Parts: sequence; structure tokens; C-alpha cells
Amino acid sequence: MAEKLTDYKYKTDISIRFSDIDAFGHVNNAVYLTYFEIARSNYWKEIINWDWNHAGIILGRSEINYLKPITINDQIACYVRTIRIGNSSFDVMHVLVKITPNGEEIVTTGKTVCISYDYSANKSVPIPSSERRNMIEYDEPRLILNTN
Repeated sequence: MAEKLTDYKYKTDISIRFSDIDAFGHVNNAVYLTYFEIARSNYWKEIINWDWNHAGIILGRSEINYLKPITINDQIACYVRTIRIGNSSFDVMHVLVKITPNGEEIVTTGKTVCISYDYSANKSVPIPSSERRNMIEYDEPRLILNTN
């Protein structure tokens, strides 16, 4: 899956913690999901204005494509965008980049299937209309075709 950074509007810096590093000096593979979660949470808070009192979000699926290792000395950021919106689920794409003197280098991509969820009823619910509208308006409505 070849991602183009020009397709993304939202980007957030990610701090690498010492505890993220494995015995070989690389960020441990399990930590990438945490980086994606940080970026998604910032995106939902800063751009989508998700109302957590109305509906929560749970993950239904995560995919990661490890392209290049990340080390403790790297400076990284994560791009995020919604790429599909259904009735109660939506897909979020993530691109981790390493900041280099020559620009940004893609090191990892990933996709999560997110589900709008009512914790008190213990079931999925339709995506709230305000949040749906914000995702569509921000993330290129021409890319969001599936409404199931």
C-alpha cells in the first residue's frame, strides 16, 4: 500500500520513550499501535471533536506494515486520516514518518477499523452525525465512498 503524504492534512508529533526500545535498539513492534492510538486520539480531539459522552470508540481491527526500523534517536510524526465511513464503523489510516535532514521518510503504515460504541448498552451505534460530518469535511469527501 503506497501512501502519499499529500493525501493527509492531519499530522502530530510522537515522542519516543526509552521504554519503547527493544534489546536491539529499535522501537518494539507492539509500541506502534500505541503511536497510532496517540495520533488517532489527538485527531479525534483536535479535528473531529468527538463527544465521548455521547458515543465511545472501540477498535475492531488493526493492520501494520513495518517498512523501516525506528530508533530512540529518531524524530517521528504520525499522519492520520479517515478513509472510509460506514454506518457504525469507519477506517482510519496512519502513516509514521521519520523526520530527516532530507525531509520525511515513511517508516510504517497502518489501518484501524474503528467502531462507534455505546458502552452502557454494550453495542455498536451509528456514528454521531456531527462527528461523521467533521470526518467527511476534513478528510476529502471524494475519498469516502462507502456508507454501509
